[in-house]
Amino acid sequence: MRHKIVGRGLGRSTGHRKALFRNLVTDLLDYEKIKTTEAKAKEVQGIAEKMITLSKRGGLNARRQALAFIYDEKVTGKLFDDLSVRFAERPGGYTRITRLGPRLGDGAVMVQLELVK
Repeated sequence: MRHKIVGRGLGRSTGHRKALFRNLVTDLLDYEKIKTTEAKAKEVQGIAEKMITLSKRGGLNARRQALAFIYDEKVTGKLFDDLSVRFAERPGGYTRITRLGPRLGDGAVMVQLELVK
């Protein structure tokens, strides 16, 4: 039974999965769109939205919390300087998932996860 089990394991160990999510969130905030599988995108979407909400809060503590998760300092600067201003009036829903179809190799459903304009 799957009682009280939250999230997807994605066939990875805990450390590998956390590193994967950190990489995907960093790339999403840097390039503003990424192409990945549907399962990974659904997991990363919530984390990315929390990072944007954190940047809207501003302040030194919020910046340090973001730096603890995001790998690149330049991306953290972009998050707090540009993206927080862009989404200042938006109460949520900063990302969008668009289906692209199956991957040729294994048939996994591919999606594009992007920041809304």
